[in-house]
Amino acid sequence: MPGSRLLIGPLLRRVVDTRATIWVETSTPAVVTVRTADGATGSADTFSAYDHHYAIVVVTGLAPDSATAYEVLIDDEVAWPLPHSDFPPSVIRTRAADDADQPVNLVFGSCRETTQHSTARKLPPDALDAYARRVMASPEDAALPDLLVLLGDQVYADETSPTVRKLLKRRRRRPKDAPATQVVSFDEYTKLYLESWRDPEIRWLLSTVPSVMIFDDHEVIDDWNTSASWRADMREEPWWAERIRSGLASYWVYQHLGNLSPDEIAADPVYAKVVAAEDATGVLHEFGERVDTEADLAHDTERWRAVQYQWSYALDLGRTRLVMLDNRSSRVLQSGNRAMLPPGEWSWFLDQAHGVYDHLVVGTSLPWLLPPGIHHVEAWNERLADSGRPWVARLAERMRRAWDLEHWAAFTRSFEALGELFTRLGSGAAPRTGARVGAGPAYPRPASISVLSGDVHHSYVARARFADRNVKTPVHQLTCSPIHNQVPAAMRPLMTLGWNPGPAGATRALARSAGVRRPPVRWRKLAGPYFGNAVATLTHRGRSAAVVIEGTTSQGELRPVARQQLSDDE
Repeated sequence: MPGSRLLIGPLLRRVVDTRATIWVETSTPAVVTVRTADGATGSADTFSAYDHHYAIVVVTGLAPDSATAYEVLIDDEVAWPLPHSDFPPSVIRTRAADDADQPVNLVFGSCRETTQHSTARKLPPDALDAYARRVMASPEDAALPDLLVLLGDQVYADETSPTVRKLLKRRRRRPKDAPATQVVSFDEYTKLYLESWRDPEIRWLLSTVPSVMIFDDHEVIDDWNTSASWRADMREEPWWAERIRSGLASYWVYQHLGNLSPDEIAADPVYAKVVAAEDATGVLHEFGERVDTEADLAHDTERWRAVQYQWSYALDLGRTRLVMLDNRSSRVLQSGNRAMLPPGEWSWFLDQAHGVYDHLVVGTSLPWLLPPGIHHVEAWNERLADSGRPWVARLAERMRRAWDLEHWAAFTRSFEALGELFTRLGSGAAPRTGARVGAGPAYPRPASISVLSGDVHHSYVARARFADRNVKTPVHQLTCSPIHNQVPAAMRPLMTLGWNPGPAGATRALARSAGVRRPPVRWRKLAGPYFGNAVATLTHRGRSAAVVIEGTTSQGELRPVARQQLSDDE
């Protein structure tokens, strides 16, 4: 049938000025062409790896401030839109040439198991499906989002659906070859994306709303890179080497490549090797293996800068700057020197965070601000894990893994450094030449700073408070999770109690007993916690900012569960 050669996609990934990138997977090698109703076009040959075929097409010649339908051709045959489709046309929307005064709408969330899990685990309705249906009902609505920001666990390599488990059962000959219900090879990873992104509503949404993504642990395995001893233990598993290189290589193909602008794609050294190769299997095999090995050099600034591939990235929309941070692959895991980002990447982040904009948005799969009662437990555990007494350190390590104590709170240096950065930016003390204080006139104070996160399977809004009274910019933690999953019922009271001053005070005393100093930033909950499936929308209009979190009803519709004004700065 027509369109059968288009396995996944099209995914509209980035729209930059008058250009757009479209990602596809095809069933055979082909020339992929994208053309719009008003004559803008782009074309690319597929590249091949592991007997799969992909293309990312750069469409040029788009008109500013326009919305135009497009079609995808494979070897000159129309493959999209699908024949007899009842869905609205897929469109590419551009912003005005001077978009400084245009509102910016970011829809965000994390943790989406496929809809097949609904029947297997009786999950509540998928919030992204619900959002897609609402967009379909009024695709011409001018308030459609500028960007869909997916903050981790787009696929679950370690918690697979019944369909994928049947496939794995046929492939597994011996139990020690690999976990019976978890994917390991690149080809098995492709089945996760095929299952998730061919959901009809999701497929249409991703074809018409630009999207950016960052991984969290489940794209590889639960608690990925929790600690140095965790890495050492995993390397003893006979299947781990293939799992990590396949996970990283497939993430590069399916998610990261589309995060890049057309110019960044052209400059990416991995992309250059992939498209030059007749068969890029070896290129991606080596890449996935090398990137994980390089993580062991994360603490060494000079060696890291010389070799490390960077997953973090940044982009601007109007007067909004979004910086997406990799919280997983390059952590510094040395005892006593733990950090979420290695020194070289932190330096890059500081450069991106300083600039002329109205709103700074930091995307990080793991929340910076947890419920205080949980934060203090994680900080306490980190201190014990660094103990000079081996039995204490071993016990703390077991707790770290068993209780998932590996958020920003368990990387105290990074937690405090992020707060210090926000203090400088929010007080207007950030120097124009970067992070060197006193090196030049300061950048304008941003109207808002928002940290977007997921992971924790509940949603909330929290406001940070700093000791420095010169910090005038409101700083908020905006957590939206899950899109389609659920937190165990037994965990909900603990997460709720984490915001209560009584339990928080008790865990703070526990942390203090281990020598953990009081955090330099305090915070309080403004909305939540909400434990259902949800998506959130962050809106910037001028120097005003607001967020709405919407949860799903039992009928699969969206309803507001939290509204919060974040800034009224004019």
